[in-house]
Amino acid sequence: MNADRQTVLEIKNLRKDFGELEVLKGVDATIKKGDVMVVIGPSGSGKSTFLRCVNRLEQPTGGQILFEDQDICSSNNDINKLRQKMGMVFQQFHLFNNLTVLENITLGPTKVRKLKPAEAQEQAMQLLDTVGLREKASIYPSQLSGGQKQRIAIVRALAMKPDVMLFDEPTSSLDPEMVGEVLSVMKDLAESGMTMLVVTHEMGFARHVATRVVFMDDGLIVEEGSPEEIFNHPKRLRTKDFLSKISTAF
Repeated sequence: MNADRQTVLEIKNLRKDFGELEVLKGVDATIKKGDVMVVIGPSGSGKSTFLRCVNRLEQPTGGQILFEDQDICSSNNDINKLRQKMGMVFQQFHLFNNLTVLENITLGPTKVRKLKPAEAQEQAMQLLDTVGLREKASIYPSQLSGGQKQRIAIVRALAMKPDVMLFDEPTSSLDPEMVGEVLSVMKDLAESGMTMLVVTHEMGFARHVATRVVFMDDGLIVEEGSPEEIFNHPKRLRTKDFLSKISTAF
């Protein structure tokens, strides 16, 4: 890949404490345009906290997060404006159950991006086409399967035209047969060139879709490299031990 690609996110010495509990102990990471950085590691290693600090859903205790050269931790920058360029997909969908699928998708573009309703609806229908859910536009989230809800959540984030997409274990609450349909959408998104930061337990996705894999443990990045390096030639004993206990099938 081109070494001159724009740096989208630069994280320097990121720390996060919850009272006496030190969850992030000085994390450094750089994400360039078009990167698909996948963060793996055991439960409790700080992966989700790291992701939630990146868009200030959690307030970092220390360190610096530069998003497109703007420090999102600085009171001089409007975090809500910066967040508009960060799509976020959660474990639990966070769809509005009182709105139809179409209304869920068009709410942000009309209220925040100030699109005309007709334009927002046209864009939403095009996005629904890409995930095979056009026919679900007029129904409510309660009528959807978990996999369908998560695909709608991805579409809702994409409707804001983000510069980066953040995924916090997007398949962890899904039944096994629904995981594949969500990973397929994410794979297509990665192949389209979207910059992505993904926290996941899906090792097959990390192996086959990531451009870089980060292994976290105990609040630190233990090892980082290409999927080939991490899965086939890990250098750290802790990484080897973790990978020996999990499946990397996809």
